[in-house]
Amino acid sequence: MVTPDRFRLIEGEAGLATYQFGTKRALHQFCRHCGVAAFYRPRANPSNYMVNARCLEGVDLNSVERVAFDGQSWELRPDAPYTGIWKLS
Repeated sequence: MVTPDRFRLIEGEAGLATYQFGTKRALHQFCRHCGVAAFYRPRANPSNYMVNARCLEGVDLNSVERVAFDGQSWELRPDAPYTGIWKLS
């Protein structure tokens, strides 16, 4: 989870499209050319951003801790991924 003061889109804003579904609280940003979901504002905390680490330069994905999670029950858990538990190891 990234707060707005720590998020900066450097380029490509014109190539982004927004998708919403369900409650329409989350704003899913994706590339209108290739379809990659680069970042979004989650409905659980729409003032912040969730960023796809694969879209960041210099991130070694092998250094990112992966935590198995039951996505079907995420709203029931206070430690859900959308609450910001992801950490670099």
